[in-house]
Amino acid sequence: MTFDGDYNAHFKAQLNRLKSENRYRHFVELERVAGCHPVALHHRGDGVHEVIVWCSNDYLGMGQHPDVIGAMRDAADAGSAGAGGTRNISGTSHAVVTLEAELAALHGTERALTFTSGYVANEASLSALASQLPDCLILSDEMNHASIISGIKLSRTEKAIFRHNDVAHLEQLLAVQPLNRPKLIVFESVYSMDGDTGPIAEIAALARKYNALTYLDEVHGVGMYGHEGGGVAAMRGLADQIDIIQGTLGKAFGAAGGYIAASDVICDTVRSNGSGFIFTTAIPPAVASAACAAVRHLRSSQIERDAQQRQATRLKAKAIAAGIPILEGDTHIVPVMIGDAGATYRICQLLLDEHDIYVQPINYPTVPRGTERLRLTPGPHHTDAMIDDLVTALGSVIEQVSDEGVQATVAE
Repeated sequence: MTFDGDYNAHFKAQLNRLKSENRYRHFVELERVAGCHPVALHHRGDGVHEVIVWCSNDYLGMGQHPDVIGAMRDAADAGSAGAGGTRNISGTSHAVVTLEAELAALHGTERALTFTSGYVANEASLSALASQLPDCLILSDEMNHASIISGIKLSRTEKAIFRHNDVAHLEQLLAVQPLNRPKLIVFESVYSMDGDTGPIAEIAALARKYNALTYLDEVHGVGMYGHEGGGVAAMRGLADQIDIIQGTLGKAFGAAGGYIAASDVICDTVRSNGSGFIFTTAIPPAVASAACAAVRHLRSSQIERDAQQRQATRLKAKAIAAGIPILEGDTHIVPVMIGDAGATYRICQLLLDEHDIYVQPINYPTVPRGTERLRLTPGPHHTDAMIDDLVTALGSVIEQVSDEGVQATVAE
Protein backbone atom coordinates (compact mmCIF):
# COMPACT_ATOMS: atom_id res chain seq x y z
CA MET A 1 0.00 0.00 0.00
CA THR A 2 1.35 3.41 -0.99
CA PHE A 3 0.95 6.61 1.02
CA ASP A 4 -0.72 9.56 -0.75
CA GLY A 5 -0.17 12.17 1.97
CA ASP A 6 -3.52 11.80 3.77
CA TYR A 7 -2.69 10.32 7.17
CA ASN A 8 -6.24 9.69 8.36
CA ALA A 9 -7.28 8.10 5.09
CA HIS A 10 -4.23 5.84 5.23
CA PHE A 11 -4.96 4.72 8.78
CA LYS A 12 -8.63 4.16 7.94
CA ALA A 13 -7.68 2.00 4.96
CA GLN A 14 -5.43 -0.08 7.19
CA LEU A 15 -8.22 -0.53 9.71
CA ASN A 16 -10.64 -1.48 6.95
CA ARG A 17 -8.18 -4.13 5.84
CA LEU A 18 -8.26 -5.62 9.34
CA LYS A 19 -12.06 -5.56 9.27
CA SER A 20 -12.24 -7.20 5.84
CA GLU A 21 -9.97 -9.98 7.13
CA ASN A 22 -12.07 -10.35 10.30
CA ARG A 23 -9.02 -9.40 12.38
CA TYR A 24 -10.36 -6.13 13.77
CA ARG A 25 -10.58 -6.28 17.56
CA HIS A 26 -14.09 -5.53 18.79
CA PHE A 27 -14.31 -4.51 22.44
CA VAL A 28 -17.29 -5.61 24.49
CA GLU A 29 -18.25 -3.33 27.39
CA LEU A 30 -18.48 -5.46 30.51
CA GLU A 31 -18.95 -4.54 34.15
CA ARG A 32 -17.76 -7.04 36.70
CA VAL A 33 -19.92 -7.36 39.81
CA ALA A 34 -18.31 -8.10 43.16
CA GLY A 35 -19.05 -11.59 44.40
CA CYS A 36 -20.67 -12.71 41.14
CA HIS A 37 -17.73 -14.00 39.07
CA PRO A 38 -18.00 -15.28 36.31
CA VAL A 39 -21.22 -13.30 35.81
CA ALA A 40 -20.79 -9.78 34.40
CA LEU A 41 -23.03 -7.03 33.07
CA HIS A 42 -22.91 -6.43 29.32
CA HIS A 43 -23.67 -2.81 28.41
CA ARG A 44 -25.04 -2.53 24.88
CA GLY A 45 -27.49 -0.51 22.82
CA ASP A 46 -30.64 -2.24 24.04
CA GLY A 47 -29.72 -2.08 27.72
CA VAL A 48 -27.73 -4.10 30.23
CA HIS A 49 -27.65 -7.91 30.11
CA GLU A 50 -26.13 -10.48 32.44
CA VAL A 51 -23.57 -12.65 30.68
CA ILE A 52 -21.36 -15.56 31.68
CA VAL A 53 -17.69 -14.84 31.03
CA TRP A 54 -15.77 -17.85 29.65
CA CYS A 55 -12.46 -16.29 28.61
CA SER A 56 -11.21 -14.37 31.64
CA ASN A 57 -7.62 -14.75 32.78
CA ASP A 58 -8.77 -14.18 36.36
CA TYR A 59 -8.65 -17.95 36.39
CA LEU A 60 -9.59 -18.52 40.03
CA GLY A 61 -11.78 -15.47 40.62
CA MET A 62 -9.23 -14.02 43.05
CA GLY A 63 -9.92 -10.54 41.71
CA GLN A 64 -13.17 -10.66 43.71
CA HIS A 65 -11.97 -12.58 46.74
CA PRO A 66 -12.90 -10.74 49.96
CA ASP A 67 -9.32 -10.93 51.30
CA VAL A 68 -7.95 -9.36 48.11
CA ILE A 69 -10.53 -6.60 47.89
CA GLY A 70 -10.19 -5.92 51.59
CA ALA A 71 -6.40 -5.62 51.35
CA MET A 72 -6.70 -3.18 48.44
CA ARG A 73 -9.31 -1.08 50.22
CA ASP A 74 -7.33 -0.94 53.47
CA ALA A 75 -4.11 0.02 51.69
CA ALA A 76 -5.82 2.77 49.69
CA ASP A 77 -7.52 4.13 52.80
CA ALA A 78 -4.23 4.13 54.69
CA GLY A 79 -2.07 5.48 51.88
CA SER A 80 -2.91 6.69 48.38
CA ALA A 81 -4.38 5.64 45.04
CA GLY A 82 -1.06 5.83 43.18
CA ALA A 83 2.61 5.10 43.68
CA GLY A 84 3.73 8.67 43.08
CA GLY A 85 6.38 7.81 40.52
CA THR A 86 9.21 5.41 39.88
CA ARG A 87 10.69 3.49 42.78
CA ASN A 88 13.97 5.35 42.48
CA ILE A 89 12.41 8.83 42.54
CA SER A 90 9.40 8.43 44.79
CA GLY A 91 10.70 5.69 47.07
CA THR A 92 9.93 1.99 47.21
CA SER A 93 6.67 1.45 49.02
CA HIS A 94 6.55 -0.94 51.95
CA ALA A 95 3.69 -2.80 50.23
CA VAL A 96 5.84 -3.56 47.19
CA VAL A 97 8.75 -4.75 49.36
CA THR A 98 6.37 -7.03 51.26
CA LEU A 99 4.95 -8.39 48.00
CA GLU A 100 8.40 -9.13 46.59
CA ALA A 101 9.35 -11.01 49.75
CA GLU A 102 6.16 -13.09 49.45
CA LEU A 103 6.90 -13.87 45.79
CA ALA A 104 10.47 -14.88 46.57
CA ALA A 105 9.17 -17.22 49.28
CA LEU A 106 6.60 -18.65 46.85
CA HIS A 107 9.32 -19.60 44.37
CA GLY A 108 12.09 -20.38 46.84
CA THR A 109 14.41 -17.75 45.38
CA GLU A 110 16.65 -15.16 46.99
CA ARG A 111 14.68 -12.28 45.59
CA ALA A 112 11.80 -11.11 43.42
CA LEU A 113 11.35 -7.92 41.43
CA THR A 114 7.97 -6.47 40.42
CA PHE A 115 6.92 -4.57 37.30
CA THR A 116 3.76 -2.86 36.14
CA SER A 117 2.78 -5.86 33.97
CA GLY A 118 3.95 -9.27 32.89
CA TYR A 119 4.63 -7.82 29.45
CA VAL A 120 6.97 -5.19 30.91
CA ALA A 121 8.61 -7.84 33.11
CA ASN A 122 9.59 -9.84 30.03
CA GLU A 123 10.66 -6.82 27.98
CA ALA A 124 12.75 -5.26 30.72
CA SER A 125 14.29 -8.46 32.10
CA LEU A 126 15.28 -10.10 28.82
CA SER A 127 16.68 -6.92 27.32
CA ALA A 128 18.58 -6.04 30.50
CA LEU A 129 20.09 -9.49 31.06
CA ALA A 130 21.15 -10.02 27.45
CA SER A 131 22.66 -6.54 27.23
CA GLN A 132 24.95 -7.33 30.17
CA LEU A 133 26.25 -10.58 28.66
CA PRO A 134 28.91 -10.19 25.94
CA ASP A 135 27.95 -11.84 22.65
CA CYS A 136 24.87 -13.39 24.26
CA LEU A 137 22.75 -15.85 22.28
CA ILE A 138 19.05 -16.08 23.15
CA LEU A 139 17.36 -19.36 22.27
CA SER A 140 13.59 -18.94 22.14
CA ASP A 141 10.70 -21.36 21.62
CA GLU A 142 8.85 -20.47 18.41
CA MET A 143 5.53 -20.22 20.29
CA ASN A 144 6.77 -17.74 22.90
CA HIS A 145 4.58 -14.76 23.79
CA ALA A 146 4.77 -11.38 22.06
CA SER A 147 6.32 -9.81 25.17
CA ILE A 148 9.22 -12.27 24.99
CA ILE A 149 9.72 -11.51 21.31
CA SER A 150 9.71 -7.79 22.10
CA GLY A 151 12.25 -8.25 24.91
CA ILE A 152 14.54 -10.18 22.57
CA LYS A 153 14.28 -7.45 19.93
CA LEU A 154 15.10 -4.78 22.50
CA SER A 155 18.16 -6.73 23.62
CA ARG A 156 19.74 -6.26 20.16
CA THR A 157 21.48 -9.58 20.56
CA GLU A 158 21.62 -12.69 18.39
CA LYS A 159 18.70 -15.09 18.64
CA ALA A 160 17.96 -18.64 17.56
CA ILE A 161 14.41 -19.99 17.38
CA PHE A 162 13.81 -23.65 18.22
CA ARG A 163 10.73 -25.57 17.14
CA HIS A 164 7.95 -25.63 19.70
CA ASN A 165 8.82 -27.95 22.60
CA ASP A 166 11.41 -29.66 20.37
CA VAL A 167 14.23 -30.54 22.75
CA ALA A 168 16.27 -32.27 20.05
CA HIS A 169 16.21 -29.14 17.90
CA LEU A 170 17.20 -27.01 20.88
CA GLU A 171 20.17 -29.27 21.53
CA GLN A 172 21.27 -29.01 17.91
CA LEU A 173 21.36 -25.23 18.26
CA LEU A 174 23.22 -25.40 21.58
CA ALA A 175 25.77 -28.02 20.48
CA VAL A 176 27.31 -25.82 17.78
CA GLN A 177 27.98 -22.96 20.21
CA PRO A 178 31.16 -22.55 22.27
CA LEU A 179 30.59 -23.75 25.83
CA ASN A 180 31.76 -20.44 27.26
CA ARG A 181 29.50 -18.28 25.07
CA PRO A 182 26.71 -16.71 27.17
CA LYS A 183 23.38 -18.34 26.32
CA LEU A 184 19.85 -17.73 27.57
CA ILE A 185 17.07 -20.25 26.90
CA VAL A 186 13.60 -18.70 27.03
CA PHE A 187 10.43 -20.77 27.12
CA GLU A 188 7.02 -21.03 28.79
CA SER A 189 5.46 -23.44 31.25
CA VAL A 190 1.89 -23.12 29.88
CA TYR A 191 1.34 -21.97 26.30
CA SER A 192 -1.86 -20.02 26.53
CA MET A 193 -3.26 -20.56 23.04
CA ASP A 194 -2.84 -24.36 22.80
CA GLY A 195 -2.99 -25.19 26.50
CA ASP A 196 0.10 -27.40 26.36
CA THR A 197 3.15 -27.30 28.63
CA GLY A 198 6.88 -26.99 28.10
CA PRO A 199 9.44 -29.79 28.70
CA ILE A 200 10.94 -28.06 31.73
CA ALA A 201 13.12 -30.92 33.00
CA GLU A 202 14.62 -31.64 29.60
CA ILE A 203 15.40 -27.98 28.88
CA ALA A 204 16.92 -27.50 32.34
CA ALA A 205 19.15 -30.53 31.72
CA LEU A 206 20.31 -29.09 28.40
CA ALA A 207 21.05 -25.76 30.07
CA ARG A 208 23.31 -27.48 32.58
CA LYS A 209 25.03 -29.50 29.83
CA TYR A 210 25.70 -26.49 27.60
CA ASN A 211 26.24 -23.81 30.27
CA ALA A 212 23.12 -21.74 29.58
CA LEU A 213 20.75 -19.72 31.75
CA THR A 214 17.08 -20.68 31.81
CA TYR A 215 14.25 -18.13 31.72
CA LEU A 216 10.80 -19.65 32.29
CA ASP A 217 7.62 -17.67 31.65
CA GLU A 218 5.07 -18.99 34.18
CA VAL A 219 2.36 -16.36 33.73
CA HIS A 220 -0.32 -18.96 33.04
CA GLY A 221 1.05 -21.32 35.68
CA VAL A 222 1.58 -19.27 38.84
CA GLY A 223 -1.26 -19.62 41.32
CA MET A 224 -2.63 -22.51 39.25
CA TYR A 225 -0.18 -25.37 39.77
CA GLY A 226 2.02 -26.65 42.55
CA HIS A 227 1.22 -27.22 46.22
CA GLU A 228 1.41 -23.48 46.97
CA GLY A 229 0.71 -22.15 43.48
CA GLY A 230 4.34 -21.75 42.48
CA GLY A 231 3.61 -22.92 38.93
CA VAL A 232 4.29 -25.90 36.72
CA ALA A 233 7.99 -25.99 37.59
CA ALA A 234 7.10 -26.18 41.28
CA MET A 235 4.47 -28.85 40.62
CA ARG A 236 7.11 -30.98 38.86
CA GLY A 237 9.74 -30.36 41.56
CA LEU A 238 11.92 -28.41 39.14
CA ALA A 239 11.74 -24.82 40.38
CA ASP A 240 15.29 -24.94 41.78
CA GLN A 241 16.59 -25.90 38.33
CA ILE A 242 15.36 -22.68 36.70
CA ASP A 243 17.45 -19.52 36.89
CA ILE A 244 14.72 -16.93 36.25
CA ILE A 245 10.99 -17.49 36.76
CA GLN A 246 8.75 -14.79 35.34
CA GLY A 247 5.16 -14.45 36.47
CA THR A 248 2.15 -12.19 36.51
CA LEU A 249 -0.08 -10.79 39.22
CA GLY A 250 -2.93 -10.13 36.79
CA LYS A 251 -4.16 -13.65 36.05
CA ALA A 252 -4.56 -16.31 38.76
CA PHE A 253 -3.66 -13.76 41.45
CA GLY A 254 -6.44 -11.45 40.25
CA ALA A 255 -4.63 -8.10 40.59
CA ALA A 256 -2.19 -6.39 38.20
CA GLY A 257 1.55 -6.36 37.58
CA GLY A 258 4.34 -8.77 36.75
CA TYR A 259 7.55 -10.02 38.33
CA ILE A 260 10.66 -12.13 38.11
CA ALA A 261 11.97 -14.40 40.84
CA ALA A 262 15.66 -15.27 40.77
CA SER A 263 18.95 -14.85 42.59
CA ASP A 264 19.74 -11.56 44.24
CA VAL A 265 22.40 -10.68 41.65
CA ILE A 266 20.12 -11.40 38.66
CA CYS A 267 17.30 -9.30 40.11
CA ASP A 268 19.74 -6.52 40.90
CA THR A 269 21.09 -6.64 37.34
CA VAL A 270 17.57 -6.17 35.96
CA ARG A 271 16.77 -3.50 38.56
CA SER A 272 19.89 -1.58 37.56
CA ASN A 273 19.65 -1.95 33.77
CA GLY A 274 16.04 -2.61 32.77
CA SER A 275 14.53 0.53 31.20
CA GLY A 276 11.01 -0.82 31.66
CA PHE A 277 11.69 -0.98 35.40
CA ILE A 278 13.79 2.15 35.89
CA PHE A 279 11.60 4.61 33.99
CA THR A 280 8.09 3.34 34.79
CA THR A 281 5.85 4.38 37.68
CA ALA A 282 5.78 1.62 40.27
CA ILE A 283 2.85 -0.62 41.14
CA PRO A 284 0.49 1.36 43.45
CA PRO A 285 0.64 0.22 47.09
CA ALA A 286 -3.03 -0.78 47.06
CA VAL A 287 -2.49 -3.05 44.04
CA ALA A 288 0.63 -4.54 45.63
CA SER A 289 -1.30 -5.22 48.84
CA ALA A 290 -4.12 -6.89 46.91
CA ALA A 291 -1.67 -9.07 44.99
CA CYS A 292 0.15 -10.02 48.18
CA ALA A 293 -3.12 -11.07 49.81
CA ALA A 294 -3.91 -13.26 46.80
CA VAL A 295 -0.46 -14.90 46.82
CA ARG A 296 -0.72 -15.60 50.54
CA HIS A 297 -4.19 -17.05 50.22
CA LEU A 298 -3.29 -19.36 47.34
CA ARG A 299 -0.13 -20.52 49.08
CA SER A 300 -2.27 -21.86 51.90
CA SER A 301 -5.43 -22.90 50.03
CA GLN A 302 -5.75 -25.73 47.53
CA ILE A 303 -9.53 -25.39 47.28
CA GLU A 304 -9.55 -23.03 44.31
CA ARG A 305 -7.02 -25.04 42.30
CA ASP A 306 -8.82 -28.33 42.91
CA ALA A 307 -12.19 -26.87 41.92
CA GLN A 308 -10.73 -25.27 38.82
CA GLN A 309 -9.13 -28.52 37.66
CA ARG A 310 -12.36 -30.38 38.30
CA GLN A 311 -14.38 -27.98 36.16
CA ALA A 312 -11.76 -27.90 33.39
CA THR A 313 -11.84 -31.70 33.24
CA ARG A 314 -15.64 -31.67 33.16
CA LEU A 315 -15.80 -29.11 30.35
CA LYS A 316 -13.31 -31.08 28.22
CA ALA A 317 -15.24 -34.31 28.69
CA LYS A 318 -18.57 -32.67 27.88
CA ALA A 319 -17.13 -30.93 24.81
CA ILE A 320 -15.58 -34.12 23.45
CA ALA A 321 -18.81 -36.02 23.99
CA ALA A 322 -20.71 -33.32 22.09
CA GLY A 323 -18.26 -33.35 19.17
CA ILE A 324 -16.89 -29.87 19.91
CA PRO A 325 -13.42 -29.61 18.26
CA ILE A 326 -11.14 -28.89 21.23
CA LEU A 327 -7.43 -29.32 21.87
CA GLU A 328 -7.42 -31.54 24.94
CA GLY A 329 -4.07 -30.50 26.45
CA ASP A 330 -3.09 -31.03 30.08
CA THR A 331 -3.92 -27.59 31.47
CA HIS A 332 -6.86 -25.40 32.41
CA ILE A 333 -7.02 -23.79 28.94
CA VAL A 334 -9.54 -25.28 26.51
CA PRO A 335 -9.08 -24.12 22.88
CA VAL A 336 -12.04 -24.67 20.54
CA MET A 337 -10.58 -24.95 17.04
CA ILE A 338 -12.57 -23.20 14.29
CA GLY A 339 -9.93 -22.51 11.62
CA ASP A 340 -11.49 -19.45 10.02
CA ALA A 341 -11.43 -15.83 11.20
CA GLY A 342 -14.90 -14.93 9.96
CA ALA A 343 -16.52 -18.01 11.41
CA THR A 344 -14.77 -17.51 14.73
CA TYR A 345 -16.01 -13.94 15.01
CA ARG A 346 -19.53 -14.94 13.99
CA ILE A 347 -19.64 -17.74 16.59
CA CYS A 348 -18.61 -15.35 19.36
CA GLN A 349 -21.17 -12.80 18.19
CA LEU A 350 -24.00 -15.35 18.28
CA LEU A 351 -22.95 -16.71 21.67
CA LEU A 352 -23.10 -13.20 23.12
CA ASP A 353 -26.25 -11.94 21.40
CA GLU A 354 -28.38 -15.07 21.62
CA HIS A 355 -27.01 -17.00 24.59
CA ASP A 356 -25.49 -14.31 26.88
CA ILE A 357 -22.15 -16.11 26.76
CA TYR A 358 -19.02 -13.99 26.40
CA VAL A 359 -16.03 -15.47 24.58
CA GLN A 360 -13.56 -13.51 22.46
CA PRO A 361 -12.29 -14.76 19.07
CA ILE A 362 -8.58 -15.55 18.83
CA ASN A 363 -7.32 -14.70 15.35
CA TYR A 364 -4.08 -13.93 13.53
CA PRO A 365 -1.52 -12.67 14.53
CA THR A 366 -2.15 -14.09 18.02
CA VAL A 367 -2.37 -17.52 16.37
CA PRO A 368 -1.35 -18.63 12.84
CA ARG A 369 -3.85 -18.20 10.03
CA GLY A 370 -6.05 -21.24 9.66
CA THR A 371 -5.90 -22.01 13.41
CA GLU A 372 -8.40 -19.39 14.59
CA ARG A 373 -10.17 -20.47 17.75
CA LEU A 374 -12.08 -19.71 20.90
CA ARG A 375 -10.13 -19.93 24.13
CA LEU A 376 -12.16 -21.15 27.08
CA THR A 377 -10.92 -20.78 30.65
CA PRO A 378 -13.22 -22.70 33.03
CA GLY A 379 -12.80 -21.76 36.66
CA PRO A 380 -13.92 -22.85 40.13
CA HIS A 381 -16.96 -20.55 39.99
CA HIS A 382 -18.33 -21.94 36.73
CA THR A 383 -21.11 -24.28 37.80
CA ASP A 384 -21.97 -27.63 36.22
CA ALA A 385 -25.09 -26.02 34.78
CA MET A 386 -23.01 -23.25 33.20
CA ILE A 387 -20.78 -25.85 31.57
CA ASP A 388 -23.78 -27.75 30.22
CA ASP A 389 -25.30 -24.53 28.84
CA LEU A 390 -22.00 -23.54 27.19
CA VAL A 391 -21.53 -26.89 25.46
CA THR A 392 -25.13 -26.90 24.21
CA ALA A 393 -24.83 -23.33 22.93
CA LEU A 394 -21.47 -24.00 21.28
CA GLY A 395 -22.78 -27.02 19.43
CA SER A 396 -25.83 -25.11 18.21
CA VAL A 397 -23.92 -22.00 17.13
CA ILE A 398 -21.10 -23.89 15.40
CA GLU A 399 -23.68 -25.82 13.40
CA GLN A 400 -25.56 -22.60 12.56
CA VAL A 401 -22.42 -20.85 11.32
CA SER A 402 -21.45 -23.90 9.30
CA ASP A 403 -24.87 -23.90 7.63
CA GLU A 404 -24.92 -20.20 6.84
CA GLY A 405 -21.29 -19.89 5.73
CA VAL A 406 -18.68 -17.38 6.86
CA GLN A 407 -20.07 -13.94 7.60
CA ALA A 408 -17.42 -11.39 6.74
CA THR A 409 -17.26 -8.07 8.53
CA VAL A 410 -18.10 -5.19 6.17
CA ALA A 411 -15.44 -2.50 5.98
CA GLU A 412 -16.51 1.11 6.46
